[in-house]
Amino acid sequence: MWPKRRPADIGDNAEQAACRYLQKQRLNIITRNYRCRFGEIDIIARSADHLVFVEVRYRNNKRYGSGAETVTTAKQRRIILTARHYLSYEAGSHHCAELPCRFDVIEASPADNGELLLNWLPNAFQE
Repeated sequence: MWPKRRPADIGDNAEQAACRYLQKQRLNIITRNYRCRFGEIDIIARSADHLVFVEVRYRNNKRYGSGAETVTTAKQRRIILTARHYLSYEAGSHHCAELPCRFDVIEASPADNGELLLNWLPNAFQE
């Protein structure tokens, strides 16, 4: 019998898959798991015309709602505060401080073949 996978491992795999997906969509990954006192942002990426803050939500099933539905107003506020912190202290070093910002959600769920299904929701919420 295989050992049970830890939730942190599952979440990390979902974030890695989300990064690969975003790169295929021509976004450049700037950083993963950006943390400050306000919270964490899973992925910060740059598109041709936006700085994109991405929340990745893994759901084993939709019994308790979709991944996007779990990004509550309180979670959105923490992401926005963390994004402001990033813009104040880090964005200049990546030459993206002047870009408009966007907040996306990527829902990840298991497929029947063991792969991950990803559903990208650009501009899922706004400040």
